[in-house]
Amino acid sequence: MYNTPIVPANFKVPVELVTHRMKLRPLTIQDVDKDYDAVMSSANRLRTIFDPGGDWPEGLTLEQNAIELGWHQVEFQHRTSFAYTVASLDESSILGCMYIYPVIKSDYDVEVTMWVRESEADTGLDAHLYKTVDDWISQIWPFKNPAFPGRKITWKVWSSLNQGG
Repeated sequence: MYNTPIVPANFKVPVELVTHRMKLRPLTIQDVDKDYDAVMSSANRLRTIFDPGGDWPEGLTLEQNAIELGWHQVEFQHRTSFAYTVASLDESSILGCMYIYPVIKSDYDVEVTMWVRESEADTGLDAHLYKTVDDWISQIWPFKNPAFPGRKITWKVWSSLNQGG
């Protein structure tokens, strides 16, 4: 768990971003069933997005997912990281997630990652999510140099960067 807030105390953390295709809002424990369905139905895709060659989410149980969502929710409340669910406009399904994490890599102040479920991979939602989040981060959030590993920087380069201070 992260301990230090990544935004100033006077920054009003956004709690919703709505476009014509999706709604971003804080990921909470109440999302456990829909989130678990999105993760498990997209397991192969997730392995290519995060830690290529890794095995997550293999072995993930509903209970473990609930623990992870609770963790994300507490970190959001403490302003130490921010996990957003990407929901359909009617909230009937989880379409993916977006995360803002602190980093200790030289020259970057946060790491921003995101994914959309397998069933949305060919609909253009991923590109829409990325553009929307990139614009939102640059226009609303107080970060000077956010990193978008797997997007603006390859995972290989990201992994090779020195840890800064």
